[in-house]
Amino acid sequence: MKKQFKFNKAFLPCSIISCVLIVCGIVGFFVKGINLGLDFRPGLIEEVRVANPVADIVYNGSANVSLDLSAGQMDIVISGTGVANETRSFNFAVLKTVDELAAEVNKIDNVVMTVRNGSYDSTKLFLNSAVTNQLKNTPMYIYPAGTSDITTDDLRKALGDEGVAIKQLGNGADASYQLRMGVSSDDAQTDLQGEVNEKLYSAFCKENVAIIKTDFIGAGMSKSIASRSIIMFVAVVLLIWLYATIRFHWDFALGSVIALLHDTLIMFTFIIWTQMEFSTTVLAAVLTIIGYSINATVVILDRIRYNLKMMPEAKSFNDILNKSLNETLVRSVLTTVTTLFAVVSLFIFTTGSIKDFSLAMIVGLLSGMYSSIYISSAFISASRRNWKPEYGVHHSLKHASADDV
Repeated sequence: MKKQFKFNKAFLPCSIISCVLIVCGIVGFFVKGINLGLDFRPGLIEEVRVANPVADIVYNGSANVSLDLSAGQMDIVISGTGVANETRSFNFAVLKTVDELAAEVNKIDNVVMTVRNGSYDSTKLFLNSAVTNQLKNTPMYIYPAGTSDITTDDLRKALGDEGVAIKQLGNGADASYQLRMGVSSDDAQTDLQGEVNEKLYSAFCKENVAIIKTDFIGAGMSKSIASRSIIMFVAVVLLIWLYATIRFHWDFALGSVIALLHDTLIMFTFIIWTQMEFSTTVLAAVLTIIGYSINATVVILDRIRYNLKMMPEAKSFNDILNKSLNETLVRSVLTTVTTLFAVVSLFIFTTGSIKDFSLAMIVGLLSGMYSSIYISSAFISASRRNWKPEYGVHHSLKHASADDV
């Protein structure tokens, strides 16, 4: 006969251990705090590309000349006192290469476009938006898309420990990179942006670095993201509690919610004491574990409900709990272990935010299996400590037997 574990004997010590860990997390919150990622605090977002310019353009006259570049054409706007106000447009469907484009641009008085790679496709050009679009005697560089050979690792090496999160946008040679930097004030924003850009210029040469876009996330926006995340979490827990109440019983539902809160607090304890950056990616791991944990808990609750009907010989509710937990143990372990295979692989073979996601998932998966067996069941056992065989379905079975006699 297969060995039957007496899980109820560990309910009290496991509950005490969990309470101690959660208290440690609460203490850590006030002592160390949460290492909030850039998604939850004010910061600067800068999108950059690194590529060798295919041309540069200067203007040596007295007029005001600006340059606009799109995927379809280049516009040079000339205005000012003593000159004819006009806009020169250069259609890339006609001027298909940089050489052809430069030949036409150089027909404008005092405008000089110097070509470095004349065979490049004119429809794939872009400018450095960090500089003014006014043409002066300082060169404005024109860059080619699809020629970058740097990676996120190159950027991390260049920036060092600058508190900058790096995200790749696009693939291969056509990729650009989003840099996220946390700041505390407008002055700090300017200083940090200057420091980061100087490191990029030093590593890749200033003329090869193009700033595509710059945005600033204010304190109000970061607080809004944090508050919405809390509302989303509370809504998820309430909906799960409602579902479990309808499907099972109030104590079953409350036990499942307690298990969910337990898993969440254990994950936050781990995040606080390891000072893992809490980003939207890690938040996604927390919400994923909530879904995983409730699934594991519902399987056990369903088995308990079934055994309540099918065990008329049970002398105590813990007998039913132990049998149900033994019957679902293999399923709980195998489901967790197989999921861990994938998550551990992510942790080993990835870097950055995905590595943090997988580490949080590992902690959450182990906590979810543990809480489904010991925390949820411990609460249900406590709520039904006065359970007697004549209650519920067992009561009707007993009366049916008496009538038969």
